[in-house]
Amino acid sequence: MSKSPTISVIMPVYNADRYVAQAVESILTQTFADFEFLIVDDGSTDRSLKILRHYAAQDDRIHLTSRPNTGYVIALNEMLRLAKGEFIARMDADDVALPDRFQRQVAFLRQHPEVVCVGGSHDIIDAQGRLLTTLKLPESNEEIQRLALAGHGSICHPCAMIRRSTIIAIGGYNEAMMPAEDLDLWLRLGELGQLANLPEPVLRYRLHMKSVSEQNTMHQRQRAREACEQAWQRRGIVGNFEASDRWRPGTDRASRLFFTLRYGWWAFNSRQRSTAILYGLRAITINPFNLEGWKLLICAIVKPFPKREPTNSLE
Repeated sequence: MSKSPTISVIMPVYNADRYVAQAVESILTQTFADFEFLIVDDGSTDRSLKILRHYAAQDDRIHLTSRPNTGYVIALNEMLRLAKGEFIARMDADDVALPDRFQRQVAFLRQHPEVVCVGGSHDIIDAQGRLLTTLKLPESNEEIQRLALAGHGSICHPCAMIRRSTIIAIGGYNEAMMPAEDLDLWLRLGELGQLANLPEPVLRYRLHMKSVSEQNTMHQRQRAREACEQAWQRRGIVGNFEASDRWRPGTDRASRLFFTLRYGWWAFNSRQRSTAILYGLRAITINPFNLEGWKLLICAIVKPFPKREPTNSLE
């Protein structure tokens, strides 16, 4: 009888051929190698399945399933039922795990048996992989839960490592809460144990227009409110939903300009001069009569860099 792996990595994939090879390689090259890698190709119509089959043929830790599209939350629950590891590590097909992510998260969970889920800080990159900023998340259970109860994303979903026994005990993901299934999960996990984030980055999180969050911003906010209201009722508390609906760009020009400027200043404050210049030029292209784009461009070209500080919120 074969020994169960320490970690079960679960990754749903849908039309991610531009990024999925980098995501898979970032898992296969982890310094902590005792894992199984469960992947569901959720009915991709691009080259994703071909790429995944290539890697599955090379590494027997990969267990690949391909079937018609059902949606990624159903795929996550499907993989949870197959998982054998002590811990569940989430991964998305467009992100990049840092090499020692698993080693540090397993060590933390071993040292803190009261913690049922640990995430971490993470670098924010754009569609081309350019660094924008490092997002610093709260580390203490009290602060993570306080923010979650107000609707804030206090753990980054693809950064999470969860005790399998705990996520199974709460019934896995609530498919009705998609696309705020992660917030709902943190709230329910937090009722059985403590939550935590590592202070160091564990992942490079990619922002691009085809991501679930980008495409479902308003629906996601509505589901997040419902998840919070249900948690308030379960816990017998009076809550206050604070999450902003302005955390991803919309299709209107004002929204695109706002986020282009935000990303540009993030890059500048992260000492990424060429990226800041690029976003300054993009802002001017969106609205050449708005002075903020010109301000960003000029600062990016001539101004000395500030001391690099991590970003504390996406909102």
